[in-house]
Amino acid sequence: MSDDLAALFLRHLCQTSAAPLGIEVARAAGSTVWDASGRAYLDLLAGMGVANVGHTHPEVVAAVRAQAERHLHVMVYGEFVQEAQVRLATRLAGLLAPPLAVVYFTSSGAEAIEGALKTARKHTHRRRIVAFEGGFHGDTLGALSIGGNPVYRAPFEPLLPEVTRLPFDDVAALAAIDAHTAAVVVEPVQGEAGVRVPSPAFLPALRRRCDDTGALLVLDEVVTGFGRTGRLFAHQHWGVVPDLLVLAKALGGGLPLGAFVGGPAVMATLGHDPPLAHVTTFGGHPLSCAAGLAALEVLLREDLPARAAGLGARLLERLRALVGRGGLVAARGLGLLLGLEFAEAAASARFARRALERGLILNWTLHRDTVVRLAPPLVLSDAEAERAVEGIVAALV
Repeated sequence: MSDDLAALFLRHLCQTSAAPLGIEVARAAGSTVWDASGRAYLDLLAGMGVANVGHTHPEVVAAVRAQAERHLHVMVYGEFVQEAQVRLATRLAGLLAPPLAVVYFTSSGAEAIEGALKTARKHTHRRRIVAFEGGFHGDTLGALSIGGNPVYRAPFEPLLPEVTRLPFDDVAALAAIDAHTAAVVVEPVQGEAGVRVPSPAFLPALRRRCDDTGALLVLDEVVTGFGRTGRLFAHQHWGVVPDLLVLAKALGGGLPLGAFVGGPAVMATLGHDPPLAHVTTFGGHPLSCAAGLAALEVLLREDLPARAAGLGARLLERLRALVGRGGLVAARGLGLLLGLEFAEAAASARFARRALERGLILNWTLHRDTVVRLAPPLVLSDAEAERAVEGIVAALV
């Protein structure tokens, strides 16, 4: 990074950690990010799960260019018929199981979580929210209220009342969900908690408990959606259908976009008593929706969920063979959402630093500093995967 730009970055952009990665990005394409000096980095985080079809995919760029020449923002959400919004919502609805057919677009995942929480409370006329230890759903006050790490909640308390957190992947604990519960919010695979994949019985049991109590099941697939885990949506691994599905990250093909999706009866609650019960100015921005639709068509045409399943399984096998080196104690994951667990935080930080020195972009998870997450673009080639393994081996010293 040039001295002037580095100084301005540190002076004028709010710093959220003492040691940002600090790569000055010149350009990005596919699974590669180039810095201002021309050095290439293999991106094993995909912009934190955003670039599932790769960075600056030509079809996504073309869709953005065409939409930009047509119109940008023209009206607050829901008032004008904007083709980019309608086409993406229709395509999504066609890919989801009934009754998921009505989409509310937002600008981010945290905003989508907020909308889902409001919808659940208003629809059920209940207040209590159940979430899970280790869960991460964003950093707005409502999303933070259901987050599973007290370290990040404590500085901002008091937060939303009547939030109960249960242990993740504990079927017996689900008895705490009762007739006062408006919604249960859960990630199908916990990402920031260290890539925790639940046992086969957990999500089906949770679906049954919500049915029995009348609580809405809200699945947060901000990270796991759009092929990341080897299915188009992670909930398809367990054969469950949520009442509300929360999406973001890869949804926009590289542009900011979130959404929550539900059945007509549930989503209709936002249109009355009062009308405009939930509004947004930039949610579903036409540029983002055009990019999202183009990315989705690439994902489906190239069957990238299957690519994630196959390549992820092969990578996981290679990574498990490395356990015992450099403090690595476990490797786990689903599709191309993989976690490397270390014996201590210092070992994971050392590994991440050495990997970056070798041109690999990765980092530890927010709520589990002993786990390094890998979430590369789903277009990662076999040769790039081999480079990634070689770099990981070299960093495990």
